[in-house]
Amino acid sequence: MADLKTQPTGQSVTAFLETIEDEQKRQDSYAVLEIMRQATRQAPKMWGESMIGFGDLHYKYATGREGDIFRVGFSPRKNNLTLYLTYGFEQHNDLMARLGKYKTGKACLYIKKLAEIDPEVLRQLVERAFLQQEQYNQ
Repeated sequence: MADLKTQPTGQSVTAFLETIEDEQKRQDSYAVLEIMRQATRQAPKMWGESMIGFGDLHYKYATGREGDIFRVGFSPRKNNLTLYLTYGFEQHNDLMARLGKYKTGKACLYIKKLAEIDPEVLRQLVERAFLQQEQYNQ
């Protein structure tokens, strides 16, 4: 069985964020960092070269595959801020309706600019996603 490539690195989150060339994306990334820190009450950790995660989750699939990953996290990608909030968004329709301008994947939330969303609604969404992970782990 192959090992999961995304592992905690021990690298500095701040040092990573300072490498973001686009000033607005860097500022937005610091703001998302603080929103996630408040929502999770966890210290951020670098996972791989470009993901910032909060909390720890051990998962095990019915196939027997298992591993460790962060509960919630984000990455400042070229085109979007990508937030990783597992379990999807359909159970959060009340918050999604008030969030603002975004796109979603199965468990990813894509935001172009933080100014296009409501940061308090985002904090609530992250908090719910983090708590879902906690319930899943029990």
